[in-house]
Amino acid sequence: MCTPGRAALLTAFLLAVPAPAADLPDAVPAPAADLPDAVPAPAAFLSAAESTPGTSATDALTWSVAPSGPKGPNGRTALDYKLDPGATLTDHVAVTNHSRQPLTLRLYATDAVTTPGGGFGLLAATAQPTGAGAWITPARTTVTLPASSRTVVPFTLTVPGNATPGDHAAGIVASLTEDTTGRRVTVDHRVGTRVHLRVTGPLRPELTVTDMHVTAVTSWNPFRLPRLTATLTVANTGNVRLSAQPSARISGPFGLGTRDATGATVPQILPGGSVRTTVRLTDVPPLMRAKLTVTVIPAAADGRPIDPAPLPATVDESRWLIPWPQLALLALVAALVTAGLLIRRRARRRFQKAITAAEARGRRQSPPS
Repeated sequence: MCTPGRAALLTAFLLAVPAPAADLPDAVPAPAADLPDAVPAPAAFLSAAESTPGTSATDALTWSVAPSGPKGPNGRTALDYKLDPGATLTDHVAVTNHSRQPLTLRLYATDAVTTPGGGFGLLAATAQPTGAGAWITPARTTVTLPASSRTVVPFTLTVPGNATPGDHAAGIVASLTEDTTGRRVTVDHRVGTRVHLRVTGPLRPELTVTDMHVTAVTSWNPFRLPRLTATLTVANTGNVRLSAQPSARISGPFGLGTRDATGATVPQILPGGSVRTTVRLTDVPPLMRAKLTVTVIPAAADGRPIDPAPLPATVDESRWLIPWPQLALLALVAALVTAGLLIRRRARRRFQKAITAAEARGRRQSPPS
């Protein structure tokens, strides 16, 4: 669902969560209990626009898009298909106006992309789809909805005969364009539902780790051990959408001082997409030459088994971790010990010299026997 305001914001894509199933014919008002005013967005939604301060709930425009059967939403959280190249199917989406005023929306499909955080995003509204978004044709390109009503729109998905095997992702979007008068800015408020398509054929699940950069932070406090941060790009070079779990291990010579760390899980990387992520290791013993191994474990983003199973991606790097603070402390301790020994030796010599001088004076002062 989306709440448009007058703030000039970039367009964003919301992941639709289906409303409760209801037998609502085309553009028939829904009961007030089913479609309350300004329905709060579920946690899975992303904000498309901020409301202008002072906008009341009765002035808000809110709508949603959900997978549907011919009579209304049927409980699916996404449009998920497995089809052969050249296959065609017809399905439905329900577009619901949760507002107390009429609403006219543009309805279209576009390609999905991987967001920087590993989420599900869409191409900009002005970009032309070249993948699965271009294979989807809604029966209507605009829908006009009375207040608190819902309409079901059929769409056709046609897979090209030369479509590559594996996963393809898209979204079906209901969009409202707003001109911010006096600001010369057009804001596109979009809400949509995900489309996941797997084209039959050989699967090749594969992640690749590239462009790894390692930084070390060493405190001059000798009792604080260094911290390492490995920043890397995880790219989906296969044809299956995958999640990624990065981890890192560092160890000194002969396996001494081994430390392990796990980074944040990347929830989804679409084929052809990539995500920049980090793994941080703390309290790393600075044992001169260390070996750092970063491993990314892939898994099916939808939790279903993949055949063949994806293999981990690994990259190794050797790094010098010179314990400068500890060496400085050791040098200071050695200097203090050496100085103490020299002072003690000098004091002993002075004491011995004083005893020798006293004995000589005693012999000179003693009367001859």
